[in-house]
Amino acid sequence: MKPSIKAGCLTLGLLTMSYSLSASADELYFASWGGAYQDAIREAWLKPFNKETGIDVVEDTDPQVSKLKAMQDTNTVSWDVVTENSSRLARGIKLGVFEKITPEMVNQQHVIPGARNDYGVPSEIFSTLIGFSGKAFPDGKPQPKTFADFWDVKKFPGKRTLQDEPATVIEAALIADGVKPEDVYKTLSTPEGVDRAMDQIKKIKPYVAKWWKSGAEPVQALSSGEVVMALGWNGRFQSGIDSGVPIKMSWDDSVAQVGYFALVKGAHNRDAALKLLNYIISPQHQAEFSKYIAYGPTTSEAMQYIDKARQERLPSTPERLQHTLFMDAGWWDKNGPAIIERYNQVRAQ
Repeated sequence: MKPSIKAGCLTLGLLTMSYSLSASADELYFASWGGAYQDAIREAWLKPFNKETGIDVVEDTDPQVSKLKAMQDTNTVSWDVVTENSSRLARGIKLGVFEKITPEMVNQQHVIPGARNDYGVPSEIFSTLIGFSGKAFPDGKPQPKTFADFWDVKKFPGKRTLQDEPATVIEAALIADGVKPEDVYKTLSTPEGVDRAMDQIKKIKPYVAKWWKSGAEPVQALSSGEVVMALGWNGRFQSGIDSGVPIKMSWDDSVAQVGYFALVKGAHNRDAALKLLNYIISPQHQAEFSKYIAYGPTTSEAMQYIDKARQERLPSTPERLQHTLFMDAGWWDKNGPAIIERYNQVRAQ
C-alpha cells in the first residue's frame, strides 16, 4: 500500500501540500531528503506503518531548518515529522523548531548511547571511511586500511578525493596524525589542535584531484580512475560495489553520523507523529531499514533480526563501533563557521 494523500495540493519536492487545519487524525505529514534515502524510508517504515496503523503518510522533501523556522514564525507549520542529520538537528534545537522527546513519549533505553539525542529519535547510523580502487590496490598487495594510510602518499601513491566541507574530514585528519579518536574533539577545541588539523589538509591537498559535493561523486571518481582513494560514505561505496564498481572499503577507522526523525514543534498531528517515532525505533523495525540501504540500526538489539551477510555491510555492528568516532554535532554547531572558513582558505591556497 502506497502512503496516500488526503489533503492539499502538491507543488514542491516530492509532495508538498497546502496544509489543511482540519486534517483528520489518521494522517501525518512527513518530510525527508528524497532519493535512495527516502525511498528506503518509505519501503522499510512508511508503507508498513500505514498498513499496520491505518495512518496515511503525506510525503514531502527538503526539510531545511530555515524553512521550519519560517513556518513557525508565520504560524503555518506544515510538517509533523522531519529527518535531519546531527548538525541540522543541532541548528534546529538552537532555533527552537523541534519538540523535546521525553522517555514517556518514546522509549529509547535500548538505543546506542552515542546516538541518543533529547530532540530526535535516531533512525540510522552511517559512516565516513576509506574507499579505494581494487585495480590500484589489488588483493595480495598492500591495501589502505586506516586514515593514516589515506595520508601516506608514499606507501599508497595516487590521487585522492575529499569532501568540500570539513565535517568528518578534519576528524579523520587528526586521527591520521596520531590523535586517539576519544581525544579528537578535546584537541580540536584548542587553537593548536585546529592548526594541526589544517596542516594535515595542507599536506594532502596536492594529492586531492577532486573536492566532492555529492555522495555519489567519490564512487564515480574511483570508477573512472580519476582517483585511487576517497573518504566518503559507506552506503554510497556499498551501492557502487553492488553495481559492480571495482572498489573496496576499510572499516579500520571511521567517523559515524546519525540520522534523526524529529518532532516539529507545533505539529498538528502530534499523536500520529509519536506513533511513527515509536514504530521506527523498535528493534524489529530498525532492522528493516538495512534491507534497502547500507545504513546501520541505532540499537544493538536490532542485530538479532539482521542476517550475518547483511551485517557485513553495516557501520553499527558492535565490532565496528569499537573503531568508530561519533561526530560531535554540538561541537560543530559551536565551531563550524570558523572551521569552514579555515578549511576553505586552505583549499584555496
